[in-house]
Amino acid sequence: MTPTHLPGRVAIPSLPEQTRTPPSPNGLECFNAAPADEVRRTLLTCLRSPRWADRIAVHRPYPDVDSLLAASDEAAYDLTPPDLAEALAGETLPVLPEGAYGAAHTALNAANAAYEAKFGHAFVICLDGLPPEEALDHVLQAIRSRLANDPDEERVLTADELRRLARGRLVRCLKGAGL
Repeated sequence: MTPTHLPGRVAIPSLPEQTRTPPSPNGLECFNAAPADEVRRTLLTCLRSPRWADRIAVHRPYPDVDSLLAASDEAAYDLTPPDLAEALAGETLPVLPEGAYGAAHTALNAANAAYEAKFGHAFVICLDGLPPEEALDHVLQAIRSRLANDPDEERVLTADELRRLARGRLVRCLKGAGL
């Protein structure tokens, strides 16, 4: 099932597990050996950019996870503005952490509405390595801070957040050999 962009929502990835287990070599072996269309579908769950996914898929096999992650970063840095817009359009908001109070939802929705009105796309932020109890405050602080950016500066920050999201999602796919 392909997620769709939910207007007025912030793209916050699911919080990662707090363990720092490196991806298994078997995950990389599966990634390298899987059919191209299967790898492409998996990659599109990491970043909704066909150009990025194709570039990663065609350069297989990767000798190690670090090489794959370096290729992922390079491909993300090379995305054009239309590629970035396409990737941003695919970002969605998972459910806020359990126990988030109503005022938090209101504050987040208001901050995101102001962000989308100014920049014309979803707010994205990578929360990898952040304790779950700090996520909501971190997102609210970041969105408010980034509202002060000019559009060019924000485009650079957004592209970097997408790159970081793709990297973290790719590592999680390899850990689970989700192919």
